[in-house]
Amino acid sequence: MRQVDVLTVGDDARFNRFHARILFWCALIIVFDGYDLAVAGIALPSIMKSMGVDATAAGVMVSSALFGMMFGAIVMGMAADRLGRPRTIALCVALFSIFTAAAGLSPDPVTFAATRFLAGLGIGGVMPIVVAQMTEYAPKRLRSTLVTLMFSGYSVGGVVAALLGKALIEQYGWQSVFLAAGLPVLFVPLMLRGLPESKAFLLRQGRLDTLRGVVRSLEPSYRVSGDMVFASSNTTTAAGAPIRRLFDDGRGRSTVMLWVAFFMCLFMVYALSSWLAKLMAGAGFTLGSALNFVLALNIGAMAGAIGGGWLADRFQIRRVLIGMYLLAAVSISLLGFKMPTPLLFFFVALAGASTIGTQIVTYAYAGQFYPAEMRGTGIGWASGVGRSGAILAPIVIGVLVAMSLPLHQNFLAMAVPAVIAAAAVSLIDHRRAASMTAAASPVASAVPGVLEVALAHDAADRRGVL
Repeated sequence: MRQVDVLTVGDDARFNRFHARILFWCALIIVFDGYDLAVAGIALPSIMKSMGVDATAAGVMVSSALFGMMFGAIVMGMAADRLGRPRTIALCVALFSIFTAAAGLSPDPVTFAATRFLAGLGIGGVMPIVVAQMTEYAPKRLRSTLVTLMFSGYSVGGVVAALLGKALIEQYGWQSVFLAAGLPVLFVPLMLRGLPESKAFLLRQGRLDTLRGVVRSLEPSYRVSGDMVFASSNTTTAAGAPIRRLFDDGRGRSTVMLWVAFFMCLFMVYALSSWLAKLMAGAGFTLGSALNFVLALNIGAMAGAIGGGWLADRFQIRRVLIGMYLLAAVSISLLGFKMPTPLLFFFVALAGASTIGTQIVTYAYAGQFYPAEMRGTGIGWASGVGRSGAILAPIVIGVLVAMSLPLHQNFLAMAVPAVIAAAAVSLIDHRRAASMTAAASPVASAVPGVLEVALAHDAADRRGVL
């Protein structure tokens, strides 16, 4: 009897319509997510004026969503590994759509903070799940590219928020851009139909007919054969993925270093996203011009994410990340100095590429580092711990802005975490990554009582894999 490892099946498949459908939905969800995340920073100057709050209080208001994101990333990531990904994704989209729109109806800072906290549960919760989804189903040779391409939707959402902010805020008020965020909830039924379930989850649930369809969609050359069974190369698939598994098999130090990298990178991302428009407005630019810097930041982020993913598929992803973090340290530090406006736009775009873009590549690395059966938990905890950096960033920078420090000192405070993140990534043991260990591990025996699926694949026979 020959066996196929359900966790690696499809690694060598060609990109097809099934992969394109997953990429489309995951990218669209990230666009919605990115809009909901960026909208507070876009509207922050108007919110401060409308509600009469100072910079420190505004930082706390922005951070309320980030508290929700921290809890959402941890809870939803684990929920997806246990309850299924499509349903958990749909719940997250409903949360951030409904409650971001509700924030636009808030009459005071406290109500605004409360609704943004609830929206944050969905904003933070959906990120690790779609990374896990895309990582699982992407062909191995395109994995980093597809994950970062999907995550570039985050920057698309930021661009849309900036464009709508320029078009709507001055005419209709800051509330208009929040109310527009309620539209994605209409897509939830289509998402539930368009996204496949995790292969490991289907295996654990014994949903064999659905698993057959998923496998055939991944690789149309698969055919039924009586001498084939699906197996899992890791027995934890049957029992879920508790957090302690993130520290097993020599992954302890690397897990902690991933958490440090997430913390530092998310500090930079949210410091820039929350305060760039305000800092540039304080430097003498009009609101419209300041929002142009947000556009440049997000356009740079798209280039950084796609370019970083392309490099990560061709070179060791850990080394690519170290270089990107060091580039962030340099580019952010330069933003506080006087220079011609076109050159300033260039460095803002470079900062977006090396912060937001780098965070996207870091998500891709976390997705590849952990085995499939604990991927949602691993990414969720890294993202959740990292959210504490995102929470601190608006508050810390808000305090610095309130102190009326020179502009370059504010940006220097945003740049220091990049150096720390580069050091943390350099300490990750890349040999422990799932992408490195899977090739050396034989397919485990079938898990008793669950795996009576007979599927074969003559293309694999021709390659001599099975």
